[in-house]
Amino acid sequence: MAGLLETLADLIGTSWRQRDVARRYSRTFLCRCGSHVFFGNMLCNSCQSPLGYLPGEDALLPLDLGPQPGIWVAGVERPLLKYCGNRETPAQCNWMLEASEPGDLCIACRLNRTIPNLDREDNARYWGLLEAAKRRLVSQLLALGLPVKSKVDEDEAHGLMFDFLRSPPEGPRVLTGHADGLITVNIEEADSVERERMRLELHEPYRTLLGHFRHEVGHYYWDRLVLNGPWLELFRVVFGDERADYAKALQANYENGPPADWGDRYITSYASTHPWEDWAETWAHYLHMIDSLGTAFGFGLDAEDLEAMIEPFERDALYAPDDAGADSFLSLLNSWVEMTMVLNELARSLGQPDFYPFVMSKPTAAKLQFVHMVVEDSRTVATTSGVARLLG
Repeated sequence: MAGLLETLADLIGTSWRQRDVARRYSRTFLCRCGSHVFFGNMLCNSCQSPLGYLPGEDALLPLDLGPQPGIWVAGVERPLLKYCGNRETPAQCNWMLEASEPGDLCIACRLNRTIPNLDREDNARYWGLLEAAKRRLVSQLLALGLPVKSKVDEDEAHGLMFDFLRSPPEGPRVLTGHADGLITVNIEEADSVERERMRLELHEPYRTLLGHFRHEVGHYYWDRLVLNGPWLELFRVVFGDERADYAKALQANYENGPPADWGDRYITSYASTHPWEDWAETWAHYLHMIDSLGTAFGFGLDAEDLEAMIEPFERDALYAPDDAGADSFLSLLNSWVEMTMVLNELARSLGQPDFYPFVMSKPTAAKLQFVHMVVEDSRTVATTSGVARLLG
């Protein structure tokens, strides 16, 4: 299967105005009856066929009963499949595993170390919302070719895992964050009222569950892809020196707020706190950009549909203007700016806040390209290592 970045490069860097090419990457899927089905669906609403998501193929497919109970078939050329064990839980996971795999949890659910106490009804609802956002995150990470292994039972040293916790009534408050591959999420973030309260209290224009996941996993991939690697010194040139005291930086941000000119250099005010946070915020926006454009292309939206009056970024805005993929990335970036302009106008037409309440500066464009190059390099290294293992 072509990598997500390769596909988007084809879409944007060459002939992305052609609708037939634009459908090659999609967040939309078709049932065998011809009806549209969507990423989280368990059943086709038209023909009631059971559906299962195959993460290795990024495909949502209709299923047929297999040769024995609990076994399913998704076409004659695929191995026998089984449901993820969280399909009938509040997580409502529609992902599949090969029937021969040990265990009963899919690659996304295996990342969980701690889930909420489901004896509380609201906890069950919160967990379902968290898992829906996490599955979208994990599916994108896999499509990008990034390493995704469970720290719980697959890769204790370098893997990823999640604790979904709720603050006890007597305190202290559970803080969402990342530490050494463990992402802790306060499940009250799944409460839309609480999340809105925090958004207003912290003066954040954008606060979503998916945004939290993408930000925190950015910290994880900084450890995996930048720390102790060839990108570290280049990172310090672009984002700043992460060896600056993190606790003092947070305290200074809390006491004084962001610098007055933060919008000239950062994608969000919080990104100005410390180089680690700048990276995580930029990483999250990169994932927003790739996923949203892929979805737009999947629905057949092309450049002419998105045509808007913008001042496009030029090569001088990029981190590496002479990189072989610079033109493709520049086209992707400008397409994103066009699309967010249209999305924001649609939101205003509905009397809603802007879908994308950000303004992108040249330094932010350079940082986004840096993230893009790190991701591409990671996939290249993984592919090379895989070929070496096969040959060795």
